[in-house]
Amino acid sequence: MGETLRSLYDARVAAGDLRPDPAQIVAIGPLERIRDALENAPPPPRTRFFRKPPPPEPVRGLYLWGGVGRGKSMLMDFFFENVGIEGKRRIHFHAFMQEVQSGLHAARAEGADDALRPVATRMAEGLRLLCLDEMQITDITDAMIVGRLFELLFAAGVCVVTTSNRVPDDLYKDGLQRDRFLPFIVQIKTRLEVMHLASPTDYRQNRLTGADVYFTPADRLAHEAMAAIWVDFTDGAGSPLILRVQGRTVDIPLFHNGVGRATFWDLCAKPLGPADYLAIAQAVRVLLLEDIPMLSSENYNEARRFVTLIDALYEARVRLIASAAAAPEMLYLEGAGSFEFERTASRLREMQAASWAPPG
Repeated sequence: MGETLRSLYDARVAAGDLRPDPAQIVAIGPLERIRDALENAPPPPRTRFFRKPPPPEPVRGLYLWGGVGRGKSMLMDFFFENVGIEGKRRIHFHAFMQEVQSGLHAARAEGADDALRPVATRMAEGLRLLCLDEMQITDITDAMIVGRLFELLFAAGVCVVTTSNRVPDDLYKDGLQRDRFLPFIVQIKTRLEVMHLASPTDYRQNRLTGADVYFTPADRLAHEAMAAIWVDFTDGAGSPLILRVQGRTVDIPLFHNGVGRATFWDLCAKPLGPADYLAIAQAVRVLLLEDIPMLSSENYNEARRFVTLIDALYEARVRLIASAAAAPEMLYLEGAGSFEFERTASRLREMQAASWAPPG
């Protein structure tokens, strides 16, 4: 018999790659159960007359939720790397739903009466394990299809392991037509083991304790410092994240495991509104925002959007790391909107505190 997940975890601890965490160790239990069931699944039943055997009943998966920085994504990646099967896939939930929407568009263009079925069939082909990072629903289009999509995946024998910052009952909270979404929550509780990763340690926050999170001026040194923080959080990985908001798209140029990276101009020079910034705040737990310029009546529209963005990040308690042309109180000194900016400057100061962190 090969090494267990627990022995592999202990080996990483012994090597200094991880710190032992009791909550993470508890979560290894259900992951070991899933791994064992997938690696030791019985062969498919033999069928007569060349009929395709029915899909197996999927292994009961896992919904691992908890506060930001507790190690959910690390555990899922650790599990994914050590499951010795073919037909496994790991993808961020937002990217997964973008793929689904693209598939639906193509299926409808081909005249499919039930566009979701061929999309799910293609996704499930040869797939035994689907690992989805950071499940959350912010778009009504996703909310209306996700229940049946997963029903089709489960029917095809796919085991799902997913992480989330929210308990299942809080998914799509206060969303439009939420009553139509509720059966999906029941499905999660039925098909997946729900576990709270109740670690007292916020590893992302610890990385920033005592570290600068606001760099001024936004020069080469600031850029290098921001780049170093990005690598520390993501190991240099990252890809664009495209959010759908009320029928339009909002782009975050770089994203990985809840950490986003963009410039002021990426997010404030485009005609975005409160709903867009709310979606960004819900999608990221840490945002690296670079090159905030001096603000005045000359770039009033950009400044107004920046205020709205900061408000959304503040209310969602997103950790903001920024580079700017000046200290918060010096960014907007004159012109229309300068008085109102005082609150934004105060919030920027508050968000720099080492104690600032998303709620657990």
